[in-house]
Amino acid sequence: MLPRFAPLLAGLGLTGLAQAAATHYPLTVDNCGKPQTFTQAPQRTVTIGQAGTEMLYALGLGDKLAATSLWFNNVLPEYQMQNAKVPRLADNEPSFEAVVGKRPQLVTVQFEWMVGAQGVVGTREQFDELGIPTYLLPSDCEGKDNLVGADGTRLQAFQVDTIYKSVSQLAAIFDVQDRGTALNTELRSRLDSARAQLADKYLAATSALFWFSSADLHTDPYVAGRQGVADFMLRTLGVRNVVESSEEWPTVGWETLAKANPTWLIIARMDRRRYPADDYEKKLAFLRSDPVTRNMDAVKHDRIIILDADAMQAGIRLFSGLQTLAAAFASGKAAQ
Repeated sequence: MLPRFAPLLAGLGLTGLAQAAATHYPLTVDNCGKPQTFTQAPQRTVTIGQAGTEMLYALGLGDKLAATSLWFNNVLPEYQMQNAKVPRLADNEPSFEAVVGKRPQLVTVQFEWMVGAQGVVGTREQFDELGIPTYLLPSDCEGKDNLVGADGTRLQAFQVDTIYKSVSQLAAIFDVQDRGTALNTELRSRLDSARAQLADKYLAATSALFWFSSADLHTDPYVAGRQGVADFMLRTLGVRNVVESSEEWPTVGWETLAKANPTWLIIARMDRRRYPADDYEKKLAFLRSDPVTRNMDAVKHDRIIILDADAMQAGIRLFSGLQTLAAAFASGKAAQ
């Protein structure tokens, strides 16, 4: 099921929601321990990360985007027309020069490894020197050390409230608080709906493994670690993650994973092609042919769920991803 947030915001008319107070500028937002001040609603925004891009689209702010970058999946269908009007700087990470060349009044960032102390695009200080505020999605900094592990290490379990916080803060920055309230209401409703699908199911003995990608199909895969975003999805639905590492996406050998023998395999579908294993059909072929993986119960019984890669990230797609997983766990049938 795909979220239909734009029609929601248009059709709701915000009926039944309290009228949010207008933003009073200058507005200072504490973002990942670094205050960012806005003297007005940004008119030109560059996004580095699909989660932030689609969050802004869902808030009805597509006309404020000067450029986007870092995509895992194609844009959601309801945003295709808007997205077609926005230049894409890069499918993966853009250069610092390309970003500042768009003269943004805000840069929103999904991952700290893109813009941070060791950012491949640049540091927040570099943008500060040019007077460009940066907004890092709190989900990637709160309770997390991004200097340990390839994709960072969780110091505490991911909290879904960080997504709601992003929505509320971005809505305040752009002075569209009513839209933020409506969007968060819809996201919470989707989470409740996913849980409700499993209300009468006993899943204490059910386990799962998220396989995001692999640098090479015959090397150790990148899988979801304990306490991260994907692990939150399993915990929310009462299912155990067989991976114990606190890294966000550690590499673990197939022999170890096969020994853990998860009930379900959840593999990422993406349109990105950085690695061969980004192609989910190649993942499936590997699982069914490799002498180690083909004997896993989930493979033998076709308990393999295909899920958009961005539904495994801290953005609005996570909530439809939860509903997809809940439907599969409830029925015992794989979703693709």
